[in-house]
Amino acid sequence: MIGLLCFVLAVLASPFKSRLRLEAENAMLRRQLIVLRRRLPGRVRLTNNDRWFLIQLYRWLPSILPVLTIIRPETLVRWHRAGFRCYWRWKSRPLGGRPQIDTELRVLIRRMSVENPLWGAPRIHGELLKLGFEVAQSSVAKYMVKRRAPPSQGWRSFLRNHASDIAAMDLFVVPTIGFDLLYALIIVRLARRELIWVNVTAHPTAEWIARQITEAFPWNETPRYLIRDRDAIYGTVVRRRLRSMGIRDKPIFGWFAMAERLIGSIRRKCVDHLVVFDEFAPVLRSYVRY
Repeated sequence: MIGLLCFVLAVLASPFKSRLRLEAENAMLRRQLIVLRRRLPGRVRLTNNDRWFLIQLYRWLPSILPVLTIIRPETLVRWHRAGFRCYWRWKSRPLGGRPQIDTELRVLIRRMSVENPLWGAPRIHGELLKLGFEVAQSSVAKYMVKRRAPPSQGWRSFLRNHASDIAAMDLFVVPTIGFDLLYALIIVRLARRELIWVNVTAHPTAEWIARQITEAFPWNETPRYLIRDRDAIYGTVVRRRLRSMGIRDKPIFGWFAMAERLIGSIRRKCVDHLVVFDEFAPVLRSYVRY
């Protein structure tokens, strides 16, 4: 009886729907009937063509989601995430690269490094060029003997002494439903691990990051140090802005654990549970308030 009542209500509401939405709902229902008529043993199985059809139809008209009954919404989110990985794996496929150098040349670089401990990569690179070897200086530095540097202050001691005066910033990317990328900037204080600023943009620039730093730190609350990675996006404009605010720029190699852990929490508890459209900043700010 309830099913019949729902059918009657759907028939009465159909004249008020647009023709495009009706055609999309019919296409969605027709595809589900095709899947159910395959009579395969076990649960319903969808092919890659079925998944592609459902995702594209959902991208064009998200209002047809209530018509989709053979899969759950989180399944559609998982398909979109898998499609995003495949898309960027194909886009970043290797198209060739620098040829490998011979074993004899690697042995020669190592021998020159051992026998001349005061020579650096530029000196060894110049000597190899004189001998007729065409090799890059970065390759020479890669195959040189790594010597132990003198002991210095480690990160643990540095953070223990200066945690109250340090902040860190980092960018992370969020894929959208159209396989585009949104860039989110976070700024966190190390003393109490406090997230003090977050914002999102589709086209990050050095000017945009410099403006975010100004808005994140009032003039009487600026940290003494700001830790960041060596991404090229932090250009001259960002360094000049930090210098004018009295903040010492501290670029580091690799990744910074506290900022990366915060980004991981945002991904696991917020980003991984939804398909992102173009407007993501309100959702991220709501999560930050939570």
